[in-house]
Amino acid sequence: MAAEIHSRPQSSRPVLLSKIEGHQDAVTAALLIPKEDGVITASEDRTIRVWLKRDSGQYWPSIYHTMASPCSAMAYHHDSRRIFVGQDNGAVMEFHVSEDFNKMNFIKTYPAHQNRVTAIIFSLATEWVISTGHDKCVSWMCTRSGNMLGRHFSTSWTSCLQYDFDTQYAFVGDCSGQISLLKLEQSSCSVITTLKGHEGSVACLWWDPIQRLLFSGASDNSIIMWDIGGRKGRTLLLQGHHDRVQSLCYLQLTRQLVSCSSDGRIAVWNMDVSREEAPQWLESDSCQKCEQPFFWNIKQMWDTKTLGLRQHHCRKCGQAVCGKCSSKRSSYPVMGFEFQVRVCDSCYDSIKDEDRTSLATFHEGKHNISHMSMDVARGLMVTCGTDRVVKIWDMTPVVGCSLATGFSPH
Repeated sequence: MAAEIHSRPQSSRPVLLSKIEGHQDAVTAALLIPKEDGVITASEDRTIRVWLKRDSGQYWPSIYHTMASPCSAMAYHHDSRRIFVGQDNGAVMEFHVSEDFNKMNFIKTYPAHQNRVTAIIFSLATEWVISTGHDKCVSWMCTRSGNMLGRHFSTSWTSCLQYDFDTQYAFVGDCSGQISLLKLEQSSCSVITTLKGHEGSVACLWWDPIQRLLFSGASDNSIIMWDIGGRKGRTLLLQGHHDRVQSLCYLQLTRQLVSCSSDGRIAVWNMDVSREEAPQWLESDSCQKCEQPFFWNIKQMWDTKTLGLRQHHCRKCGQAVCGKCSSKRSSYPVMGFEFQVRVCDSCYDSIKDEDRTSLATFHEGKHNISHMSMDVARGLMVTCGTDRVVKIWDMTPVVGCSLATGFSPH
């Protein structure tokens, strides 16, 4: 079922420590148990499993619980040992795990949604379980009474969720590419603002309450950093994945962002550098370099007796340009472009060799990663995906071993 790979040698890439196999369908969530050699998994095969590491070095399920419907989301609160499981039928179920992680007791069922649950967060302070689902709804329910406290409906499927426990603000990503900032109250909520920037459905969110930064990943293969706390709503674009960005984790102490994607890549972004904000794309009826008309500019085409050209945009300056004036490609990591993108000829000439130095490292996870979570104190990461395999990684060779005082895995 599970195999120990090898010990932790010094390396500049993530070290695969263990693989856990045995699920019959895609694993939708995997969470490391703090201070324990254990992992909790939820799967489309309708099972919740707790895997503990045995003396042999292998992980074996100490708890194997079958649900009525495929498991689509999960949250775990370690101090109270409460597990909340979202299902494909819209229900959220609460369980309590024993101190030795060998028994799991059912507590209650929350009728949170009318369709698949996509994300869950539990707030101990308010005793709320907050969730999103494919019924275009954000719901928050009282864990004491089991009653519905409030709902907010979106125009699209709600796909991911983050929550600020101090202010009771919720960030909700949806399939239209928007992120809604909601202020949740005991029985109502208000929409504070809507963040628009992605060209595809938002797949994952990460909120850092210290620096007040929100990170979002989407099916447009990109990540956006939203400065919620100041700097006039400054946003940074990060492009380095070749498929849907599925999971994010920001390491506040080292100022690094870890992202995982359907392309199987694990990216570690250096956010402790001065980055440039990507420009807004400018609109023009003709090339802003050579002034040749674009193909919809009928008047200028008629006046100059020329054929219209296709419009492009320089990723560095944002100007509308024709293909001839933007024939070159370049990476520009300070603006988040880790692979080569279209730039106009004058911008290409302005980019120096040192400007092309990467500000991220990319590593092969070797499976389609649909979910990732980290135990920052121990420098461990767990990934899972559609291949039914759960992988446990040592991330300290990549992100450093000083994430927690006195911690060194070697």
